[in-house]
Amino acid sequence: MKSNMTSSAMNVLLLSRYGRLGPSSRLRTRQYLPFLAAHGLKVTVEPLFDDRYVQQLNAGRRNPLAIFGHYRRRMRHLRRRAAYDLVWLEKELFPWLPFGLERRWLPRATPWVLDIDDADFHRYELHPRALVRRALGPKFHGLMSSAALVIAGNRYLGDYARRTGAPWVEELPTVVQLARYRPVPPVTVPPVTIGWIGSPNTAGYLLGIAPVLAELVREERVRVVLVGSGPVRLPGLQPEIRSWSEEGEAGDLGRFDIGIMPLADTPWERGKCGYKLIQYMACARPVVASAVGANPEIVTHGREGFLVNGNQDWKEALVALIRQPGLRAAMGAAGRRRVEARYCLEVTAPRLLALLRRAAGRPSRTGD
Repeated sequence: MKSNMTSSAMNVLLLSRYGRLGPSSRLRTRQYLPFLAAHGLKVTVEPLFDDRYVQQLNAGRRNPLAIFGHYRRRMRHLRRRAAYDLVWLEKELFPWLPFGLERRWLPRATPWVLDIDDADFHRYELHPRALVRRALGPKFHGLMSSAALVIAGNRYLGDYARRTGAPWVEELPTVVQLARYRPVPPVTVPPVTIGWIGSPNTAGYLLGIAPVLAELVREERVRVVLVGSGPVRLPGLQPEIRSWSEEGEAGDLGRFDIGIMPLADTPWERGKCGYKLIQYMACARPVVASAVGANPEIVTHGREGFLVNGNQDWKEALVALIRQPGLRAAMGAAGRRRVEARYCLEVTAPRLLALLRRAAGRPSRTGD
């Protein structure tokens, strides 16, 4: 039975894509749960894929048959969807199933919110197989136009949602919790550390700038540190590779002198939310990033760092920062201010709370 709409508590079913180990779920939804609970939202979390699945995925092991078990579990959870005041869905209910099937499981009497932080729709629309494009290409049009609210991680995703006819679209960036990222005074003596954080799935973006990094290691007093990449072969380069952990990532980033985010310029990358840039900037570190996707929304070229196109740009920007510790300090400080003003949980959590309450038809309360 659905909770009384006049009561102070609000019951929310969160259908996240992953458990705690999935970066998108941890950052887009789960890190907000303590704040939401403190403000009267009782959130029941039901991930589609558990942490074991994520561990296997990161290790390159896939078991397609196991996915059916995850789908069955989600169907069981969805049978209770009418007991909630709001359903909060991350990405989609069932990956690789068409909207016609997914629509049967979407709430009808209960409002629901769709959160997207990647251009997952392009997986279907731009798939090399025509059959997949026909069957799944329209899926996100159906999802977005049916949701009470679409929360998009950046402008590219938000604009896509608006084109589908979604009735209400809000953009909410992926952010950090400031208390976890304490600025550490920068080191002003060589070697200068160029750092990157990510996962084995995204380490391939480093290949494009590997020649630049190799040149810098030969010509300047620098070292390259990769966090979370796993074993990766970069021609001409022997980076220091560190394992990622949620507890240790902020400390690792604080030991960088420059944070980098190379990307390819394809439709998929244009939907990325630039989270690693926000992490670097929270640590008061200057950034160099491909001028793709949300990166130009986050970084003002020449203020918090540099936006670049092509290897010559990459080298010039990195050399400028390597040779000028004062410039690194100034850009790092500007980046920290930018995060404090826009890209932190302290700013976005009250806004998310208000959006979820409004989507559920609940008025905002004094003090929220």
